[in-house]
Amino acid sequence: MPNGADKPVLIIHEGEKAGTRWTVRDDQIVIGRGGECDLVLPERQVSREHIRIYRGTDNSYYLEDLDSKNGTWVNGKQVKATTVPLRDGDEVQIALAVKITFVGSEATAPLMVDELPGVLGRLQLNRDSRRVFIDRVEVDPPLSLPQYRLLELLYDGAGAVRTRDEVIEAVWPDAVGEGVSEQAIDALVRRLRDRLAEVDPAHQYIVTVRGHGFRLEQG
Repeated sequence: MPNGADKPVLIIHEGEKAGTRWTVRDDQIVIGRGGECDLVLPERQVSREHIRIYRGTDNSYYLEDLDSKNGTWVNGKQVKATTVPLRDGDEVQIALAVKITFVGSEATAPLMVDELPGVLGRLQLNRDSRRVFIDRVEVDPPLSLPQYRLLELLYDGAGAVRTRDEVIEAVWPDAVGEGVSEQAIDALVRRLRDRLAEVDPAHQYIVTVRGHGFRLEQG
């Protein structure tokens, strides 16, 4: 069974999450537009559950197209409602909107040395790739798009309180005027806290200011 550096890596080259690296730490992951997916791709062309990548009984990895609407291609060949093996260096295109390279293990994944233009205390953001670091240790797997948008909003506030209305506008811009429940906001805040705690469990970065909103408190 693969472990540590033997885990395969997905590197997104095209799409809204270009520059993101995703380590396949579980025996299977589902990729799609739906918020319940392991790796969420925000592009509208992507189906809610588009593909599944899983480890077979032979310890090799396979890609299954989940009967997606706009299709999946591996090395330029379309995969439709079927399963194909994945090999190191294979290029996967999802709905012709997202291009991903499958790398056989973390040990062979190319280094992506990025500048970290956003540095505020211990927390660092790479806005181009939406990668998040705490003391230069990456939050991996990457944050979901809503989690990243919330963190960026609080980060840009530099300790100022952001109201719930500001959170809705930043995280769910299409929902402004339609209403987002307080429970949905609180659930997102909890998930973001949990993700940051995976890297730095000793500090709570997201502070709730009762009756006002939320602010970021650097370690």
